[in-house]
Amino acid sequence: MPARSTAIVGAGLSGLVCARILQRGGVPVTVYEADLSPDARQQGGSLDIHDDTGQIALVEAGLHEEFIARTHVGGEDMRLLDKTGRVHVDRREPAGGNGRPEIDRTDLRRLLVESLEPGTIAWGHKVVAARPAATGHELEFANGTVVHADLVVGADGAWSGVRSLLTPVKPAYTGITIVEIRLTDAAVKHPRALAVTGRGNLFALSDNRYIGGHGGDTIALGCGLRVPENWVADSGIDWDDPESARAGLLRQYPDWAPALTDLIRECDDTIRPRPIFALPTGLTWDRVPGVTLLGDAAHLMSPFAGEGANIALIDGADLARELLSGADVETALTRYEKTMFPRGAKSAAGSQKGLDMMFVDGMPLKMIMFFKAMAVAATVAKPFERVFASKKGK
Repeated sequence: MPARSTAIVGAGLSGLVCARILQRGGVPVTVYEADLSPDARQQGGSLDIHDDTGQIALVEAGLHEEFIARTHVGGEDMRLLDKTGRVHVDRREPAGGNGRPEIDRTDLRRLLVESLEPGTIAWGHKVVAARPAATGHELEFANGTVVHADLVVGADGAWSGVRSLLTPVKPAYTGITIVEIRLTDAAVKHPRALAVTGRGNLFALSDNRYIGGHGGDTIALGCGLRVPENWVADSGIDWDDPESARAGLLRQYPDWAPALTDLIRECDDTIRPRPIFALPTGLTWDRVPGVTLLGDAAHLMSPFAGEGANIALIDGADLARELLSGADVETALTRYEKTMFPRGAKSAAGSQKGLDMMFVDGMPLKMIMFFKAMAVAATVAKPFERVFASKKGK
């Protein structure tokens, strides 16, 4: 049976979908979020939501149709280039897609936020301490509020304040820093850039460097670099000065094709460097009564397999389902973690493999071969899927 009081810390995808499903099941829940409002900060670029993980969660949340209405036609296109601008793979989205439609993270988060009952989210609540109480746990927030909960769900991301209740392990630097850039109103202001990126996924790779992301009305890109952990501070680049940031970033791509480096020259003035951290692959912990973790708080990984958001969503759905199953809370948490641990480990291993294939000296030949194989598989698989679907319908 559900806990008497449930606190979800973090209004990211995992915490929100968990809260939504619990509310649909009649369980009261409060979500505590550090941001002061839903629009307090940029939520990132485009996400491909997989039909075997993230979309399952959205179906259970009763939001799948609304999700589909917000996805991008052509968002599953995929283009891979090297630094000279040579196109090695240019795969177009087939009719009906490949089961991984793209949606802006901001739109998906807004959909989840607005699906909750008014007052569910306590904005402006940043956890500064989490500690055991006589029963359950206490959460202390930066605004001075202290709350007690019988069940605490840590969905508070990479630097989770709840994680310390379960393990002392912290994320470590992966060796990669991504500088996030955008080109807004691309069709009107940046048509040449849009011609390079297309409206789907872009990967430009060479020499331990990467420019990639997603095209569309807003082109959202990351410039990935294999650099020391303190590079952002030690580079001499003034990241608050757009001209300094662009010039410093361009120095990292001295022999790349102008069509690619123009993506940096033309980008908006908001330029954000982000060192990439990850938790150890396969991280687990001993069962602690009344507390568990979701998403990045449980298995933070690099973004180079496209799994993070999907695993976060299915984590939230799985936990909610177990809590609504009628089992006692500890049995529900045990069952959830038994599923979550190996799934998170598999995705984290895939993310590390993707990083290792993308960031290499010279040409990323393994990555090129991988994407070419994916393109062939997608082309071949669809007719067979239609055959099987027609047989099932008989």
